[in-house]
Amino acid sequence: MKTFADWPASPWRRSLLAAPAGALPMLAFPAPSLWWFAYVALVPWILLARSAPTGRRAAYDGWCGGLGFMLAVHHWLLPELHVFTVVIAGLLGALWAPWGWLVRRFLAGAPSPGRAAAALVVLPSGWLAVELVRSWQGLGGPWGMLGASQWQVAPALRLASVGGVWLVSFLVVAVNVAVAVLVAVRASRVPAVAGLVATAALTSAAWVWAPRPHVDGQVRIAVVQPGVVDGVDSPAKRFDLEERLTRRLAGRHADLVVWGESSVGYDLARRPDLARRVAALARGTGADVLVNVDARRSDRPGIYKSSVLVGPDGPTGERYDKMRLVPFGEYVPARSVLGWATSVGKAAGEDRRRGTAQVVMDVGHGLRVGPMVCFETAFPDMSRHLAEDGAEVLLAQSSTSTFQHSWAPEQHATLGALRAAETGRPMVHATLTGVSAVYGPDGQRIGSWLGTDASTAAVYDVPTAHGTTAYVRFGDWPVYGALLVLLATCAAEGVRALRPRRNAPARLVPPARTGRGSPARPGR
Repeated sequence: MKTFADWPASPWRRSLLAAPAGALPMLAFPAPSLWWFAYVALVPWILLARSAPTGRRAAYDGWCGGLGFMLAVHHWLLPELHVFTVVIAGLLGALWAPWGWLVRRFLAGAPSPGRAAAALVVLPSGWLAVELVRSWQGLGGPWGMLGASQWQVAPALRLASVGGVWLVSFLVVAVNVAVAVLVAVRASRVPAVAGLVATAALTSAAWVWAPRPHVDGQVRIAVVQPGVVDGVDSPAKRFDLEERLTRRLAGRHADLVVWGESSVGYDLARRPDLARRVAALARGTGADVLVNVDARRSDRPGIYKSSVLVGPDGPTGERYDKMRLVPFGEYVPARSVLGWATSVGKAAGEDRRRGTAQVVMDVGHGLRVGPMVCFETAFPDMSRHLAEDGAEVLLAQSSTSTFQHSWAPEQHATLGALRAAETGRPMVHATLTGVSAVYGPDGQRIGSWLGTDASTAAVYDVPTAHGTTAYVRFGDWPVYGALLVLLATCAAEGVRALRPRRNAPARLVPPARTGRGSPARPGR
């Protein structure tokens, strides 16, 4: 009679266990926001992969777990892409197949203390390699990076200032590996405990010695969030509502007014009447207005999403065209092959055009800002480059109106905390329909969120800071270290595979055969 311990022996049953095990980390992200759960969420997946009978089966466990993870962190896409969401999750989930193999290689059976200690470095490095590959914009970008679940934990934000979200992800995985060893491998508990102590020591060192941003001033930035506006003429209705909300800011001494993504649905060069209305708002509030235009350009072919600065005399000439577009939402990769996605979901009917360079804008009052549009806040390198180029405040113009009743708006808003902590620059996340949020140079939230049910204009006192964080100075060094670890692991495995061949005894050569297979006889 089979017991529960024998249940995962079937390949199909293992797959059915691996997928939900891989999906567990999603509970650490908003909306559940069980940030502490991230430190044990991978343990069931690790225990399953280490028990695989073969390396190939462990790779399948990694793949199925990766499918579950990707489907969980992108589940809000299901109403738009339908079955194609599962296809994408299955393709990207394959990136975790080598990670599943590594789990079995280092933790299968009764690993020695040395092998368990190596697992505390190799397995987090393997996870970082997966996050690096899937962070490529063409594969969907770095949405749902494990370290991003720690956006509200002050020590984790300090670690982000040292090594970005990459370092936070590395340590979260390392803690999961240590917990798995403590649970399943009694003989190797000493290195597991040592790994936990080392993680705590590194976090404490970052808290004490990592450079902190030096607050040197304050600016007042207004966020205009109109909320959901329905109807066939919704761009016009939205503009009217944004105009009314912005007028309320008169006399509140804002240094800059920010509208959300796609806040203007017409090219201002083709609609000078709208440009004049925004310029009047700038005169009335005493601050430039940063709008976001989603329209076909008059000076070049195609549709662009652009951050456009409008002053009292009209558009100032400061403009940023979105560079990293949302796959399927704003363009279809390899449209000639994958264009059928438009027939099964709400994929983009026409590809948006890309910008060519990031821009730091002078918005008056001595303030320089670095704009990003929506999806771009998920990329740590974009905010880092803006900080290097002299941006004093990071701005994000976003809209998640399509996913208004999902977990996506809150999760998107939390990315600003990581970007602020990484760069030591405040971050303003202004959305069309919520959630809008503002974070200080240390990643701590300023004021209240504007939720998805809010239609309002709010002014935030945003502290500015100078100085350079270690992450801005040294970049993605945890990723490079992880790749070196994996390269060394591959070299060691290669040597291990070749060693038995070198030490094997010489093989006896069978006697030659002649005729119908009879052994050759000695010559007479």
